Amino acid sequence: MATDPSKTTRREFLRNSTSATAGMALGLNLLGTPAMRSVLGANEKVRVGFIGVGNRGTQLLRGFMAQDDVEIAALCDVYEPYLTRSYADVSKAVIDSIGSRVPKMGEKFTGSVARYKDFRRVLDREDIDAVVIATPDHWHAVQTIMACQAGKDVYVEKPLSVTVHEGRKMVEAAARYDRVVQVGLHRRSSEVYGDLAKMVQAGKIGKVTVARAYRVSNMHPAGVGKYPEKTPPRELDWDMWLGPRPMRPYKDNIVLYKFRWQDLYSSQMANWGVHYCDAIRWVLGEEAPISISAHGGRFAVDDDRTIPDTMEVIFELPSGVLLVFGQYEANGIRPLEAGEVEFRGTLGNLYSGAEAGGYKIVPSPGGQFQPSEPRIETEEKPGERGGPSLTLQHVRNFVDCVKSRRRTHCDMETGHRSTTFALLANIALATKSRIDWDPKTERITNNRQANKLLHYKYRKPWTLG
Repeated sequence: MATDPSKTTRREFLRNSTSATAGMALGLNLLGTPAMRSVLGANEKVRVGFIGVGNRGTQLLRGFMAQDDVEIAALCDVYEPYLTRSYADVSKAVIDSIGSRVPKMGEKFTGSVARYKDFRRVLDREDIDAVVIATPDHWHAVQTIMACQAGKDVYVEKPLSVTVHEGRKMVEAAARYDRVVQVGLHRRSSEVYGDLAKMVQAGKIGKVTVARAYRVSNMHPAGVGKYPEKTPPRELDWDMWLGPRPMRPYKDNIVLYKFRWQDLYSSQMANWGVHYCDAIRWVLGEEAPISISAHGGRFAVDDDRTIPDTMEVIFELPSGVLLVFGQYEANGIRPLEAGEVEFRGTLGNLYSGAEAGGYKIVPSPGGQFQPSEPRIETEEKPGERGGPSLTLQHVRNFVDCVKSRRRTHCDMETGHRSTTFALLANIALATKSRIDWDPKTERITNNRQANKLLHYKYRKPWTLG
């Protein structure tokens, strides 16, 4: 990334620069070199365009609007009511399908905000410094790479990608075009997790051999529902929503949030598991697993999902730790004693808090043939409620880094490595095999067929550039 400040103002730069968006006619990618933006002054506003303003996109929109040095320049969405920000125009079918996941909208913008249905029009704008990408997961790679080629800095939601190959191409694009990128794994902006990483790696709870986290939500019996195929609503650009994925019939329980239960577009392993895998590998100082096995299926919930309602995956890490993640969507009882992540060490267990922070250390007694007394003291730090959310802190870090050109809390490589955990778990389940992973070559070494799932063939005209 650039590190030397420039005295050139945005107005002077835009007057003297040339367009970085040649070759847009077919929309395959942005050709030529990106415009080299100046480092923004401390008091200068960062102009941001949003690509995807549904459930999570709205949360991020409000997070950016809360920053005094951010100006919202453009919105883009393929669903018209989200674009016009009118809850009253959202169809009854959508509200019946996803309920409270429909954002209330109605934001009051301070200036003129352009609206587009095609994200490429946002990338055409030379007066936009950064884009926020909160589209369904299968769009992240294409849009992020094109944004980097257009000279935009990028805040992209998690998971970074839907294939490992996409993720590596995104890392390469950010480096090639010298872009500041923040991946939306917002626990990376948590001071508590940063402190826990230091504590655990210093041996506070001894040698950690197991770390666990879970996604629990009792969706029995109806889950995401069973819906008939139908004509797409006129207010939705169904072809653009599908993007690089194959054309298919429309259903009301695929788009606008429920895509997370469809394996072509997302998964709960990638939606929730990636958060916890990221936090665990950060605390343990790990980069990647060396072996992965997974079990699960649609055991109890009767709906249109194509992912499991019950799944358990075990990652073996190089330092001798089993990372266990469970997706339990047929039972609603919490499996951990406390917190959201458990680290089991030879001296005791550590439970990390949720977004409010805090942690708890529970001493471990000695077992068979060992002295029975507790090995360390109990320790607890309660979380603090009422402070800024991790999303706001993550957004603030991104804005600061756009100005300073410094590395974000969750840059592209970090986001890619954490997303890879989730994607490999899905591959292990799909192939019903224990897979061995080489993190240097990013290949599965013991199952040639499984390597075919590291990417897929895009529908024309979309490419990775």
